[in-house]
Amino acid sequence: MKKKKPRKRIGAIMGVGLDNDDGHKRITTGEQFAILGGTAETHERLTETVVKTFEELKQRGKKLQEVGPSELGEIIDKSVPR
Repeated sequence: MKKKKPRKRIGAIMGVGLDNDDGHKRITTGEQFAILGGTAETHERLTETVVKTFEELKQRGKKLQEVGPSELGEIIDKSVPR
């Protein structure tokens, strides 16, 4: 009987801006994230949120794949530019 190897958890964040009507294609990617679309303002806010999210994870000494959905939601909410 073979034992199953534990799966390696991976994580990524994807942000999608749906308010673009100028025809410009905005794409920003990083090691664990992708931001697609949106107006220039929306795309910038999404990018800033993701960058701050990863900074907060680093401050907590955690990786994206180590946090659960509720903790990630809290971190993202804290990271949204006001």
